[in-house]
Amino acid sequence: MSTNSRCLGLVAAMPQEVAALRARIPALKKERAGRLNLYRGEFAGAAIVLVESGMGPAHAGEATGELIRLASPAAILNYGFGGGVVPGLKVGDLVLAERVMTIGKGGAIEAPSPAPRLTQVVAGAPSPQGMPFKAGTFLTAAAIMNKQDVGALYCAGLGNPVLEMETAAVLGTAARSGVPVVAIRGISDAAEEELGFSIEEFCDADLNLRIPRVLACVVKRPWIIPQLLRLSANTNRAGKLLAEGVERALRVLAEELSRN
Repeated sequence: MSTNSRCLGLVAAMPQEVAALRARIPALKKERAGRLNLYRGEFAGAAIVLVESGMGPAHAGEATGELIRLASPAAILNYGFGGGVVPGLKVGDLVLAERVMTIGKGGAIEAPSPAPRLTQVVAGAPSPQGMPFKAGTFLTAAAIMNKQDVGALYCAGLGNPVLEMETAAVLGTAARSGVPVVAIRGISDAAEEELGFSIEEFCDADLNLRIPRVLACVVKRPWIIPQLLRLSANTNRAGKLLAEGVERALRVLAEELSRN
């Protein structure tokens, strides 16, 4: 597969993750590609193509394939929110994947590795707000999982484990086309924040967030409202810091592309 040596692809699952980055890079203009929202623009001298995949590995894998088909990027940056699994990571921390595993009922399966050289390049990006990237292991789940269970089952010996739902699928699809991937997560909920509800209660069968489902859940369990408000504030803070981190990563990746 030929790649565009001056194009960087991005994959993000949720509209909130996309909106936070567009606030920093307003040149990204929205298009439609089938069911997907696509955003194109230029940044730091490179073409940027961002696809909003939707939640979960199936959506992420499909969207990554479509991104590669439409843009032939030289590299892909997968980013989004993640949950801390063991004490240590706090809301707003930025974690850079050195290792990724798929987890579920069948145990843990090693995913293709993020690109070591490009990951090292991003790790050295400037951190103007004193927020350097932390190296970590991403644990990609196909469904919502209890963080305490994940910590007990999978996290022995892992540094900065982060629970999320897309990165392994992005890596798998990209690897089949020979496209290197870098992955960043912003911590939106620390290990101590165990949800009093299931995200799946808020979503349809395809893991798309549905407001009527959220409202129905709140009506049945109004005591979750304080947690929802706290999580909303944390997600807003994490989103701003994540967008800044992604902007920093894009800048150094664009500089790296220009040398090759």
